[in-house]
Amino acid sequence: MFALTFLGTSASVPSAERNHPALLVEAAGQRLLVDCGEGTQRQLLRSGAGFRRLDRILLTHAHLDHVLGIPGLFSTLGLRQTSDVMTIHGGEGTLDLVIRMLAGLWGAGRAPIPVQFAALSEGQVIDAGDFTIDCFPVRHRDTDSFGFVFQSPARRHLQSDRLAALGVPDGPLRGELAAGRPIVIDGRAIDPEDVLGPPSGGKKLVVIGDTETTDELSKHVADADLLVIEATFLDRDAPTARNYGHLTAAEAASFAAANGVGQLVLTHMSGRYEDEEILTEAARIFPSSRIAADFDHVVI
Repeated sequence: MFALTFLGTSASVPSAERNHPALLVEAAGQRLLVDCGEGTQRQLLRSGAGFRRLDRILLTHAHLDHVLGIPGLFSTLGLRQTSDVMTIHGGEGTLDLVIRMLAGLWGAGRAPIPVQFAALSEGQVIDAGDFTIDCFPVRHRDTDSFGFVFQSPARRHLQSDRLAALGVPDGPLRGELAAGRPIVIDGRAIDPEDVLGPPSGGKKLVVIGDTETTDELSKHVADADLLVIEATFLDRDAPTARNYGHLTAAEAASFAAANGVGQLVLTHMSGRYEDEEILTEAARIFPSSRIAADFDHVVI
C-alpha cells in the first residue's frame, strides 16, 4: 500500500490555495518527500503529517520551485535536534545546486542536521524489502530530471480451504508453507504449491514532475495503478507548453490511456485556468482523471 499526501500542487507561481510542489509518500512505515518546494515544512504541519520518520527526499529536478523548501525544513529539524540522517536523491546537477544553496547558508559541508547526497542514475534507488523505488530520466528543458516508480511486490497467500482440506493446523506449519517451504504431516508431504493462491496485491505508483514530453516513458509507466504527472497547460495553449517545457492536460490523459494506467492524478496546476477546465479536458480522454489539491490524501 502507498499513501500519498499532496503538500503542494501549484506550478511555479503559488496561489492562496496551492503551495509549491511537494508530495509525501508513505509505505511500510517509511515516509519520504518527492520534491520540497518553498513552504513545505508548514504544509507538513497543516496536513497533520508532521516531521516524524522523515529521512529521505527525492528531487525530480533543480528548478527552485521544487527545492527552495529544503533550507527551511532543515532549519526546523535542526531546532528539533533530530539525529536522523536526511538523504537527498537527485541528478548530479540538482544535487550541485542544493549543496551550493546549503553551503551559502551554513558553510561548505555544514547543515543543521546530518545530510548525505545520493546521485541518481536510471535504475533502482531503494530496495526497502516491502517496496522498491526506481528512477528514470525525464526531459524538462535543460535540467537533469527524473521520474520515480514505487512498486510493491505481488504476494501469494495461503488458501484457507486448501489448508483445511489437507489438515494443516494453525501455527508454525502454516508459516513454513507461506514462506515457500514444504512440510510433512503424519508422513504426508505438503508442498507450498498445494496451498498457495495466485500472486496478488502488488501495487505500482509512478510520479513524474515537470516534463516536456512523454516520449520514451511508456515502459516505466505501463500498467501503473496510479500516475501522478503535471498538466500545466490546456491543449489550446500547446505552443506555450512547448516553449516552457510542460505538458497539456490532454497530453497527460492520452499518455495514461495509452499505457493502461488505473488512475491519473494531475498536478502542477497553473493559476491561469480553473480546475474544472483542466479536468474536463483530461476526463474527456481518460475518465479516471482527477485534479490534485493541496492536502489531498490518496491511498493505493
